[in-house]
Amino acid sequence: MSADSAGMGLGHVAALLGAGVVGVAVFRKLGLGSVLGYLTAGLALGPFGLGVIREPQTILHVAEFGVVIFLFIIGLEMRPQRLWAMKGEIFGLGTAQVGLSGLALTLLAMAAGVSAPVAFVGAMGFVMSSTAVIMQMLEERGQLGTAAGRRAISVLLFEDLAIVPLLAIVAVMGAHLSPSTETASPLWQTLALAVGTVAGVLVFGRYLINPIFRFLARNGGREVMIAAALLVVAGTAWLLDAVGLSMAMGAFLAGVLLSDSSFRHQLEDDVEPFRAILLGLFFLSVGMALDVSVVISDWQVVLAGLAAFMLAKAAVIYAVARVLKSSHREGIERAALFAQGGEFAFVLYSAAATAGVIDARAGATFTAIVILSMALTPLTTLALSRLMPPPKDRDIADMDDVEAAADLEGRVLIIGFGRFSQVVSQPLLAHNVDVTIIEKDVDMIQAAANFGFKVYYGDGCRLDTLRASGIEKAEAVLVCIDDAEATDRIVELVKHEFPDTKIFARAYDRGASIRLIKAGVNYELRETFESALTFGGQVLRELDVPDVEIEETIADVRRRDDERLTLQLSGGLEAGRGLMRGNMTTPTPTPYIKPPREGQVIDADDVPRADGASLPTTP
Repeated sequence: MSADSAGMGLGHVAALLGAGVVGVAVFRKLGLGSVLGYLTAGLALGPFGLGVIREPQTILHVAEFGVVIFLFIIGLEMRPQRLWAMKGEIFGLGTAQVGLSGLALTLLAMAAGVSAPVAFVGAMGFVMSSTAVIMQMLEERGQLGTAAGRRAISVLLFEDLAIVPLLAIVAVMGAHLSPSTETASPLWQTLALAVGTVAGVLVFGRYLINPIFRFLARNGGREVMIAAALLVVAGTAWLLDAVGLSMAMGAFLAGVLLSDSSFRHQLEDDVEPFRAILLGLFFLSVGMALDVSVVISDWQVVLAGLAAFMLAKAAVIYAVARVLKSSHREGIERAALFAQGGEFAFVLYSAAATAGVIDARAGATFTAIVILSMALTPLTTLALSRLMPPPKDRDIADMDDVEAAADLEGRVLIIGFGRFSQVVSQPLLAHNVDVTIIEKDVDMIQAAANFGFKVYYGDGCRLDTLRASGIEKAEAVLVCIDDAEATDRIVELVKHEFPDTKIFARAYDRGASIRLIKAGVNYELRETFESALTFGGQVLRELDVPDVEIEETIADVRRRDDERLTLQLSGGLEAGRGLMRGNMTTPTPTPYIKPPREGQVIDADDVPRADGASLPTTP
C-alpha cells in the first residue's frame, strides 16, 4: 500500500483499524495491556516501519481529541465537592512530585554535560507524565475510584496546571537566548487571561449549561444531544488551549461542570465510543512518531538518558510518596506508573525548538526517550505486579484509620462491611451485642471510620486472620461479603477449623444458597430475596390489593420457593421449575400435519400383534 504526505485515504483508515485490532488483541492475550499493543502497531505502520503512514503528526493532532474526551469522562465522575476535597493532594502532592522530579532530572542532565537551558527543557518535558497512558492503565486495573487512583489523578491535574508557567518560562528563555525573537506577552497577562477564562467557563457551566441541555432534550433528537456534548468538550478544550492552558484541562473542567447535571450518565454513554476509538488512535500515532534513525545513530545517548531519567524520576516519586505518608506498596506502584514522560513533552520540545532553546537533534533525542519510556510503562507495571507480593498487613500500618486485626474478642465476628453487612450490624448494635468487623478493602475501612464504625483490616479467607479476629471465642460468624467463591472458602475453613461456631452466610444467588446449605451453615439468605418480596408486596398495595391477600400471596411465594429449593438440593437447579410462575403460557405441542379425522380411544384387546393375536391388557 502506498501513502503520500498530503492526505489520508480509506486504505490508510483500514490499515489503522486493522493494526489496532490485531495489536491490542495479541498484546492483551499476552497480558501486556492495550497501550503497548497500540504503540507497537503504530511503530509498524509509521514512516520508520512499513511506511503506510508518512505523516504521523497529522494523525496525532486529530487523535489528541481522544485524550480530551477521556479527561471529560473523568471530569464527569469528579463532582465539584469531591474535587475541592482533593485540593490538598493536587497542590501538595502535585507540587512536591513535579518540582522535585524536575530539579533532580535537570541536575542529572547538567551532570552529563548538557547545558542548563536544554537540561531544564528536557527534564520538565519528561517530568510531565502521560495522562493518556496512566488513565488508561488505571481504568484497566479498576483503580480510578480508589484512594491511590485519586492521588494519581491529583498529580496529573497539577501537571496540567503547570503547563502555563512552563510554556511562559520557555518563551522567556527563548527571548533571552535569541533577543531578536518577537517578545511574548508578559507572564502576568497570560496568567490573568487564563484565570479569567476559567472563571468564565465556570459561570457558563453553573448558570447556562443545564438549561441549554434541557431545551435540547425536549426539542432535539439524540443525535443533537451527542453533538451538543461533543461541542461542550471541544469548545471548552479549544478555549482553554487558546489562552495557554491544556486541552485536557479544558475537557476535565467541562466534565466537572456537568457532573451534577441530570444528563451526566447520558453524556457519558454518548461520548464513550468516540473516546475509545480516538484514544487508541492517539497511541497509534505516538508509536508512529518514534524516530528509529535517531535511536539507532545515538543509541547510547538515548538508552542512557532513558534509564537515567526513568530511575531518577521513580526514586523521587517514591521518596515523595513515603514522606507524604503513602504506603510502601503505593509508593512503588506510583513510581512505576509515573516514571515515564508524556504527550505534553512533544508540545514543550516543539515550543522550545521554535524559541531557539534547543536544536532539532536535541529535540529528536528527547522525543525518542519520552516515546520509549511510554512504551516501557506497561511492561514495568506488569513486571511489578508479577514480582510484588500480595498486600500484607504491614502495608497498611501507616494508613489513617486502618488497623490490622490482632487479639480481638467479640461475641459476633462479621466478615465484610459492604452495604449488606452495614444493615445487618444495626439490630445487633441496637442490642449492645459485642461485634468485631473485618474487611480487606482499605477504602471501605476508612469510609466506615467517618461514620463511627471501627473496622479492622483482614482477609477472612486466611486462618491466621480469623484467629487474630477472635473467632475461637465468637459464638457466631457472619459471612457478609459479595464474593460467592470467597464465601464458600470461608465457610469451608470455619466448618473445618471451628466446627462449633455458628455460621450465618450471605448467598449471592440460588446456586450459592444450595452450596451453603450443603456445606452445613446454620442460616443462609439470598441477598435480594427479602427485599424483593417486600418490594413486590408494596406494588400490590399500590394496585389496591387488600392487605390480607398480599400476606397470603407473599406466604405462597415463600412456600413455593422453599419447595423449589428443596427439590434443587437433590435434583439440581433445573428441578422444580413448575413451582415458579411465569408471564408466558407454555404452548401445547401440535402435530406438523393435522390428521384427517379426530382420534379415538382404542382398547388394548383390539390391537392385533404381528402374529395375529391380541395384546394382553395390563391389570
